[in-house]
Amino acid sequence: MDINLENLPQIPSLDLLAKQLVEGFITGMHKSPFHGFSVEFAEHRLYNPGESTRHIDWKVFAKTDRLYTKRYDEETNLRAYILLDNSSSMYYPVDNNGKIRFSILAAASLAYLLQRQRDAVGLISFSDTVDVFTEAKSTRTHLQNIFIHLQKLLTQNQQHKSTDISQCLHIVAEKIHKRSLVIIFSDLMTKPEQLDDLFKSIQHIKHRKHEVLFFQVNEPITELSFELEDRPYIVEDLESGNKVKLNPTEIRDSYHKKIEEYYNQISMKCHQYKIDLTRVNINEDIQKVLAEFLIKRNKMN
Repeated sequence: MDINLENLPQIPSLDLLAKQLVEGFITGMHKSPFHGFSVEFAEHRLYNPGESTRHIDWKVFAKTDRLYTKRYDEETNLRAYILLDNSSSMYYPVDNNGKIRFSILAAASLAYLLQRQRDAVGLISFSDTVDVFTEAKSTRTHLQNIFIHLQKLLTQNQQHKSTDISQCLHIVAEKIHKRSLVIIFSDLMTKPEQLDDLFKSIQHIKHRKHEVLFFQVNEPITELSFELEDRPYIVEDLESGNKVKLNPTEIRDSYHKKIEEYYNQISMKCHQYKIDLTRVNINEDIQKVLAEFLIKRNKMN
């Protein structure tokens, strides 16, 4: 299901939109069938040799040629925390707040999917401090509270609010006590010299026996490709408020070189520390996020 981000503020219920996206994703996944995933959400799990065969779903076996057993309500397999960067840079482009909108919708869809699987989910939003921290729970009431927090982020004024992602991740590492999957949404708009501190904080999370799934969210046209008209611009840093006058033609090549070096540095660090990194842009389908989550979930089983 494709969603135009421009329509998000008019959606009366974020939970309804998340439900539509997840149900559409599940329907497509079942028709595939499963595209190699080894779970059918809350209802099934892969059969382990030696188990009783009384709960095998033979209809699923007929479709997939793989053995699955039916999963029951009392089974909860995962605790997950969704971390959402809500600093000023995430509200770019300023005409539609595209990066934060994409991240909010992706987070809402993941929260709905987790609760649908009877997994526990918590929400953490941060900028230069941790703004919201909810414990991971699997109840419907808790899910609705998460949607309320996410909806509020759409209307917040985040002007000149900086990011201290490394410090916030250190706080999160200390506050999460049970082994969990930590899912982070951020554009990683930080100085290259601060990357070491960032990955030290992620290592702190992993040292506490948590798994990490990182979604780096970017706007592809101006932020990555730097596709701007050939005329002078006054460019403002959304977090610091600093402004600079420039002509895109004069700096485009050096900009491309610098951002490629920065992205390569992030990729190398993630590979070094065994962190699952997925780059998504705000024009992509939310289903890419859901699929990457399921891949990670399978690895943890």
